[in-house]
Amino acid sequence: MRILLVEDDRSLSRAVSTILQKNNYSVDCVENGQMALDYLEKDIYDAVIMDIMMPVMDGITALKNLRKRGSNIPVLMLTAKTEIDDKVEGLDNGANDYLTKPFDTRELLARIRVLTRSEKQQDNVITLGNISLNTTTCELSSPSGSFLLTNKEYQMMLMFMNNKTQVISAEHFMEKIWDSESDSDISTVWTYISYLRRKLEALKSDYSIATRRNMGYYLKNNN
Repeated sequence: MRILLVEDDRSLSRAVSTILQKNNYSVDCVENGQMALDYLEKDIYDAVIMDIMMPVMDGITALKNLRKRGSNIPVLMLTAKTEIDDKVEGLDNGANDYLTKPFDTRELLARIRVLTRSEKQQDNVITLGNISLNTTTCELSSPSGSFLLTNKEYQMMLMFMNNKTQVISAEHFMEKIWDSESDSDISTVWTYISYLRRKLEALKSDYSIATRRNMGYYLKNNN
């Protein structure tokens, strides 16, 4: 799951980014509302965490422009403790939730989970055939056993299971999961595909990762 963090306080941005990455989120960080709008044109994010008071373009203005585009991406606004008017204005202009600074890590993570929860993830388990992916523990399991996935493996498997038999290109995996990591290239995707294939085979999964030439990868039903 990929999150855009919009915060001009660099020390806070680094701290929040570290917390999110340790909890299996991919994060890109920008420093103002205009940069956020530019990044969000990529349509590769699952949620936005955005401060209100920022240079160049504040969070409220960026939020208004985002909603005018027709984007329904979940947005969590960060506000100063006493700025009630900011909270009200943010909610009135399309924010899904707000969090006052300073905040507790557990509350931040809980609010993100609520923002990004979908009907198929409400029980924290996604099931396809005889395999299940626990979105809380990152455990991939079947009646034959289980594996605790790494951060990247989990994100790839989540994309596969959410898209079922749809083809996903290696380039899309790169954008969604590795985009901000300059030392990664397309061969990294191939490596992680190999890791997941071996795990699915060991689990005797009903599904395997198949390749569609010049297009990408998809989950193929083996039955």
